[in-house]
Amino acid sequence: MNKVALAVALGAGVVLAAPAQADTKVETKTKTYSISGKTGEALVAAMDRKGPRQGFTTRAIAQTKYTVGWKFEWETRNGSCRLAKADGLLNMTYTYPKIANDVSPDLQRRWSKFFSGVKTHEEHHGALAQQMMRTAEKSLIGLSSRDDPKCKKTLAAAQRKISAVYAKYEAQQVRFDKVEHREGGNVHHLIGGLVRD
Repeated sequence: MNKVALAVALGAGVVLAAPAQADTKVETKTKTYSISGKTGEALVAAMDRKGPRQGFTTRAIAQTKYTVGWKFEWETRNGSCRLAKADGLLNMTYTYPKIANDVSPDLQRRWSKFFSGVKTHEEHHGALAQQMMRTAEKSLIGLSSRDDPKCKKTLAAAQRKISAVYAKYEAQQVRFDKVEHREGGNVHHLIGGLVRD
């Protein structure tokens, strides 16, 4: 599951007339937490104890967190304001479990398959976040307001558009997790394959 924070940074100033541009950067890092166990059940129990927090009482096997920021440049002319450039920054952090002890070849094989599935799940969250940024960029193209010499109305419109895109993609993130975590879903199959003796 993902957690998102939205921040908007303003780049004030007048720029030369040009079509609105977007230059989103994506920065990704990966963290791990150590678990120990000689059986699949022991590894699952260790992830339940040590995994990244999701809410106040639950822990996840793995997690994708991201923050989004924007820097805007404006063009003002004759009292009107136009968004000339929107630079987005998507910071993503993946957190995964890592076995800290030696395990049997059979358990290592099951762990490798389990971990591959977990990684695919988290990378789907990351892909949705990147799609969110591309959609937000497109929604900002051509944004302008008349009678807006300080660009306040245009900024408010940009924030509304970004927030609407964010809400749409957050709903997709939640739906994806519901499908993956439901009884008989992919995550249950992954755990079942790991704990099978």
